[in-house]
Amino acid sequence: MTMGDKSLYAKLIVDVVIGPILEKLEKKDISAANTLRSAFAKAEGSLPGLTYDFLCDLLRKGEISDRIDVCETLLRLSGRIDTDDFRIPRAESRFQELNHCSTELKRVLSKIPEQIFDRKLFLETIKDIANAIKKLLDAVNQVITEIPVSDNGNKQILEDRKKEFVRYSKRFSNTLKEYFRDTNQNQNVFMSANYLVFQTNVILKTVKQECC
Repeated sequence: MTMGDKSLYAKLIVDVVIGPILEKLEKKDISAANTLRSAFAKAEGSLPGLTYDFLCDLLRKGEISDRIDVCETLLRLSGRIDTDDFRIPRAESRFQELNHCSTELKRVLSKIPEQIFDRKLFLETIKDIANAIKKLLDAVNQVITEIPVSDNGNKQILEDRKKEFVRYSKRFSNTLKEYFRDTNQNQNVFMSANYLVFQTNVILKTVKQECC
C-alpha cells in the first residue's frame, strides 16, 4: 500500500464511518460531536493515515482484521451513506441535480464488489458507471454556470476539482482495462473506485464551501 492509498483510506473512514456516527451524536450532544470531529481532523492533519491505523488497531483487537477487507468494505459503504456533509443545501434545481447525480454515482460504484465476478452483470454496471459519471460532469458544469463571472476565483476552484475528477475517471477506466486482461486485479478496481468516490465527495464539499 502506498502512502497515498493509506491517506485515502483514512479520509474515506472519516467520510463513511466516523462522519455518520458523529452526525447521530450531534442530535444528542452537538458539542461532543464537534469536539470529536475537530480532534480527528487535527490528528489526521498532523499524522496522515492515523485514522486508518486507528481502525486497523480496533479490528485487530476485535480479532476480525483477517475477515474484513478495508478497501472493499469502504467501497460498499460509500453508496449507503447519506449525510449532511455531502448534501448541498441550496434549493435550486442545478444544485439538487448535483446532489442526485453524486449519490447515484456512489451507489453504482458501491455495487462493484458484489458484481465484479459476474462478467455479464459487471459489464452492465460499468455502463451504468460511465453514464453516472457523464451525468455528474454535466451537473457540475451546470453549477459552474451559476457562479457569477465576478467570482472567478470560486469558478476556477470548481473547474480544478472537475479536472481532478476527470483524471481519476480516466484512471478508473484504465484500471478496468487492466482487470479484464488479468482478473486477479480486483483489488485495484476497488481502490480506483474508492478514489473516484473520494473525488466525488471533494466536489460536493467544494460546492458547499464556495457556493453556499
